[in-house]
Amino acid sequence: MLIVQKYGGTSVGSVDRIQTVARRVAKTARDHSVVVVVSAMGKTTDGLVKMAEEISGNPSRREMDMLLSTGEQVTIALMSMALQELGQPALSMTGAQVGIVTEAEHTRARILHIQTERMERHLNEGKVIVVAGFQGISDREQLEITTLGRGGSDTSAVALAAALGADQCEIYTDVPGILTTDPRIVPKAKLMDEITCDEMLELASLGAKVLHPRAVEIARNYGIPLVVRSSWTDDPGTRVTSPKPEPRPLEGLELVRPVDGVEFDADQAAVSMLRIPDRPGIAARLFGGIALQKLNVDLIIQSIHEANINDITFTVTQNCYNRAIAVADAILPTLGRNDDPELGEPEVRGYEAPIAKVSIVGAGMIGRPKVASQMFRTLAEAGINIQMISTSEVKVSCVIDAADCDRAVEALCGAFDVRQRSPETAEAADRSDSPPVRGVALDRNQARLAIRYVPDRPGMAATLFALLADSNISVDMIIQSQRCQQIDGILTRDIAFTVSQADAAEAQKVLEAAIATWECGELFVNPAIAKVSAVGAGMVDSPGVAARMFEALAAENINISMIATSEIKISCVVDEKDAVKALQVVHEAFGLSGDEAVIIPSPATVS
Repeated sequence: MLIVQKYGGTSVGSVDRIQTVARRVAKTARDHSVVVVVSAMGKTTDGLVKMAEEISGNPSRREMDMLLSTGEQVTIALMSMALQELGQPALSMTGAQVGIVTEAEHTRARILHIQTERMERHLNEGKVIVVAGFQGISDREQLEITTLGRGGSDTSAVALAAALGADQCEIYTDVPGILTTDPRIVPKAKLMDEITCDEMLELASLGAKVLHPRAVEIARNYGIPLVVRSSWTDDPGTRVTSPKPEPRPLEGLELVRPVDGVEFDADQAAVSMLRIPDRPGIAARLFGGIALQKLNVDLIIQSIHEANINDITFTVTQNCYNRAIAVADAILPTLGRNDDPELGEPEVRGYEAPIAKVSIVGAGMIGRPKVASQMFRTLAEAGINIQMISTSEVKVSCVIDAADCDRAVEALCGAFDVRQRSPETAEAADRSDSPPVRGVALDRNQARLAIRYVPDRPGMAATLFALLADSNISVDMIIQSQRCQQIDGILTRDIAFTVSQADAAEAQKVLEAAIATWECGELFVNPAIAKVSAVGAGMVDSPGVAARMFEALAAENINISMIATSEIKISCVVDEKDAVKALQVVHEAFGLSGDEAVIIPSPATVS
């Protein structure tokens, strides 16, 4: 049996900790073949970055790779020495020496393939192979050292497990496994026994730092049994489960194309509540009524507010359309009127014309800002207008006319060189017996940009997001509203999206220049926001999940300024001042807390 183990920087942060880890590895090696992947010790990488910044304000990416790759080399040598002192034969190897071949892309390379012959020879000799994570080599001729970017050691470990056909990959860290939320904010966050790869992808991309999304994607693609455990106890940790994978070659091991598949659902109908009051509790009241009727809601889109009003649009299956309209009509009179009659009266609007949802999915789109704009451009070139947009970190969904669905899927499959997959096959294998919500996450590092009065014609979304992509600005949530408005004879919609706070000023500059060329359009920027998200594969078959989340926020008088959903995630944008409370009340609303606070054992107490 072959096991790949990965230890992060805190687990190997001192000589004592390295020796503690070495004893664990040696114990495992008594009965199994073992490959160990390690990170740089403690804050080594941060220290190297600081020294580089003291020398150069703009160091070359090649030299940064050369510099940062040295951190892991220190750890592998010390770990091998510690194992040898215990009588366990061991050999340290850099990423290049174990044959990790990557793209020629410094500081953010992706793994193309791994040449395993040398490792297999040493494993057959009974040695533990200690590998420097986070690094590889561009090719055997240029001999350029590359690094894999954030989470690179996780990626190295799971990729090695796939290439070697390992029986299990174990990720060791300073927490007991994967928790339902951040224990620094919710001390009684509960340890999960297991989580699906799709759920983990969403949580990891939201900032849950235990696993990187790229590592999870490889595990899912190759069916690698993955376990997250504490470095300091023998507790079983959390299993990350995968559906049975389709056979795929090890050449191009890490997904080098950003999109893994195209999904579609032509059984969709939309209902909008327009110009409703913008205050806490409105979404809770609407979706509470929907939940009482046992209606499954798919997409939920709450767009940017105008004065003191807002729009909420949601989709249901076509056979639920009439009941959804009835619920919305019944609730509308209870919501109150607008303070400004010039804005128009609240109304319920149904869309009888058949619609469809098409989506691109894949963790490879994280950090690749041109993916969304490529999707929008592909649809525009096919003459397909986008009615609504909703995104998560690993999925972009567009609502279009149902008559355009087949053409849209064909065009997107061609553009991204992937196959289509139906909604049934996309999620069914991962959601059996899953709770409605597995975990919740908070992102406080985002800013919201909202563009009012975007001309409603094919290609506008592609143009906007291509401008951002050309400036290397990654976009997170994207929402395009359903309501159209006539401005000087031009039909328009609103688009809102979030970016990292560090990119907000540059995004504003880029978009202001673009808007100046239109006959209409206004840009608003809000850097004081946060995003709270609930994730769970079981919510697909559990009406009322959204209502429970919205009711929890309303009970604390927390207003929701944006809503976006995917099949297994609901995200709400709230004011930054409400961020911590929002996470806490949503976590509590789904009963995710344990009986005791999470305690992280000190390695000094471990024998």
